[in-house]
Amino acid sequence: MSGKHWKQAWEDNQIDFHQSQTNALLMAYLPQLRLPDDATVFVPLCGKSRDMAWLLSQNLRVTGIELSPIAVAAFFDDNQLQPQLSVAGRLTRWHSDRVDIFCGDFFDLQRADLGEVAAVYDRAALLALGPLMRRRYVRHMSAIVPWQSPILLLTTEYPDAADIALPAAVAEEILALYEKRFSIELLHTGHSFETHPGQGYTELQATEEKAHLLRAYGPLGGASKIAF
Repeated sequence: MSGKHWKQAWEDNQIDFHQSQTNALLMAYLPQLRLPDDATVFVPLCGKSRDMAWLLSQNLRVTGIELSPIAVAAFFDDNQLQPQLSVAGRLTRWHSDRVDIFCGDFFDLQRADLGEVAAVYDRAALLALGPLMRRRYVRHMSAIVPWQSPILLLTTEYPDAADIALPAAVAEEILALYEKRFSIELLHTGHSFETHPGQGYTELQATEEKAHLLRAYGPLGGASKIAF
C-alpha cells in the first residue's frame, strides 16, 4: 500500500487491518528476545496498534514511526495519554512518559531520533510496503537500529492451495532480504482465513501467519559492505 493510500485509509476509517486485541504471537514470543526492564522496542509503521500498549505494560519503552497523524492521535486518545509534540527534522515527535511516536515518513527517521533500541517488533510493516520498497526498508532499518538488536518479524503469507500441505519454511523473499545479516528462526506457522472488505477483498483467502526471530551475526564493521 502506498503512503497516499495508507493515509486515505485512516481518513476514511477503512482500517479493518487494525487488530482490536494484542497480537497473540507477540505475547507468546516476546520472552525469547530476553529484554531487560525499561528496554526500548521499536515498532515501525505502528498505526495505533494495541501491541504498543501491551509492550508498555511489560515494563518496556516503545518508540514507533507512523505516517498518519490520525493514527498517532488515536493511539494517545485510546490509551488516555497526553502527548507533547515537538519537531524532529522532517518528523513530528509525540511523547508521553515511556512512549515516543514519530509521525512522518519512515525513511526520514534517523539513528539519533531512535536512541538505544533494544529490539524491533515488525508486525506486517515489511509486507505493507511494495516489493521494490522492501529492500530499501531493510537497508534503512539496518542504518538506524543498533546491529545487535533482534527483530521479531510477523508476516502474513497467501500460499497457493497446493503449497498449504508443504512443511513450513521461511519464505524466499525473507531469506533474500535478511539472511546475509541475520540468523532466521521460524518460531511459528499458523493457518487461517481472512477478508479485507475495506480494501476490496471480500472473499475468504487462505493465509499463513508466521513469526520469525532474527538475530544479527555480528557487528556491522564487516556487514556494512553487504549490498541489500
